[in-house]
Amino acid sequence: MTIAQFDRLGMEQKKKLLYECCGSSAWVDRMLAIPAAEDLIDLFEDAEECWYSLSENDWKEAFFNHLHVSDLESLKKRISADQTGHGDSGTVNASEQTLQALLEGNKTYEEKFGYTFVASSAGKSAVEILGMLTARLQNKPQTELTIAVSEQNKITQRRLERLFDV
Repeated sequence: MTIAQFDRLGMEQKKKLLYECCGSSAWVDRMLAIPAAEDLIDLFEDAEECWYSLSENDWKEAFFNHLHVSDLESLKKRISADQTGHGDSGTVNASEQTLQALLEGNKTYEEKFGYTFVASSAGKSAVEILGMLTARLQNKPQTELTIAVSEQNKITQRRLERLFDV
């Protein structure tokens, strides 16, 4: 899709597509309120500027809109979604042991920080993601929030790239 094609869409269609890129309703509203971008560079800059101007609650709304991992089946669904382009990971053929460790790590992460683990994981193996998760569990809440916000921005940018066939 081109920017011109996107601009011709109805408001509800635009809102839906943007929400698929970032699950923060405040981000979507801000993106819809700005003038149409002239090119993709402007659009990506606008998206990032809107993202970083949000409140902590707005960021957490986006985090909560990721697929939650509550059991082995939901973890497998998340990995499957990631592989088909509806998620954000390049994880393939993870072992049961790695999946179980990711499941436990995600539960620990949510208990500690209050939101799901957010990581730009495109092209990373399950073992690499587990390493990221394990390392980030050591962070203080404010440090982790800063990292999660940055990771969500990367995810949003990549989803926008897919939307606009970049």
